[in-house]
Amino acid sequence: MSETLSGTAVDPFITGPGVDDDVLVRVENLVKYFPVHGNGLLRRSVAHVQAVDGVSLTIRRGQTLGLVGETGCGKSTLARCIAGLIPVTSGKVYFQGRDITNLSRRTMQPVRREIQMIFQDPYGSLNPRRRVGAIIGDPFAVHKTATGAERKRAVQDLMARVGLNPEHFNRFPAEFSGGQRQRIGVARALALRPKLIICDEPVSALDVSIQAQVLNLLADLQADFGLSPRHPYSAALLSAAPAADPDAAAERQRIILTGDVPSPINPPSGCRFPPRCPKAQDLCATDEPALEAKASDPRTHLTACHFPVQEGEILARADRRQQR
Repeated sequence: MSETLSGTAVDPFITGPGVDDDVLVRVENLVKYFPVHGNGLLRRSVAHVQAVDGVSLTIRRGQTLGLVGETGCGKSTLARCIAGLIPVTSGKVYFQGRDITNLSRRTMQPVRREIQMIFQDPYGSLNPRRRVGAIIGDPFAVHKTATGAERKRAVQDLMARVGLNPEHFNRFPAEFSGGQRQRIGVARALALRPKLIICDEPVSALDVSIQAQVLNLLADLQADFGLSPRHPYSAALLSAAPAADPDAAAERQRIILTGDVPSPINPPSGCRFPPRCPKAQDLCATDEPALEAKASDPRTHLTACHFPVQEGEILARADRRQQR
């Protein structure tokens, strides 16, 4: 079952949907519940899995947003809701100021030219019975933007751009490695030059050298902007990330989360993290924390936590019993 992904954002709502031309995507209080059916003859819904519960975020043009969380916390579900692949239970998704929440298939089709997705599994996302050239060329065929020799030339250009041999146009996916298959998925997503590409763990199938390049880029951005996560959950996730520098790895304080993951069918009131949070206090179990910028943080750096991590604090040594 999925754990609830709740209260994630990167920018406050200041101007309202569609007013700021720099905003590409705005998600407001998005909720996605999946019904749990009973074993009776009628298979009636007896409960709901709260996969995504009240997520808000803003993505501006040219901006990259990384969503971090444990396996099963709702990341892929949120991505598919934004892409319009699954219906939303409640909330709104705006793309370039337009409400695209739960549009019909016909109405959504022109929007799909601008929103593409790279899936996590490079094996399951490619049809094994179709040749690579046809797979990458599908967007051109569906949206009728290129045909014949023009389409083949465009596909081969895309293959070269993502590091594939254009001469392998007629090969089947099984003839490629996992990393190469993911590159095929990337080429397919880039075909129509979309304004938004949603990546569902796209580096998981790439070789270590490519992953290292991405991680080094993220480290440079963190150093340039002087940002770090303030939520204890984010700090725990980052403490589990591998460090290339042996000295840095030796000095790192690993934060071990104990306790049980709350039920997505019957989540607790207040914050969802207290059962495993080293800083949790009584207030966390009763009052849901507001998503807001904390002291000294920029207005775009939001945290939903009553007791955020302070600069220099060693969270691995925190004892919540001493704070009550």
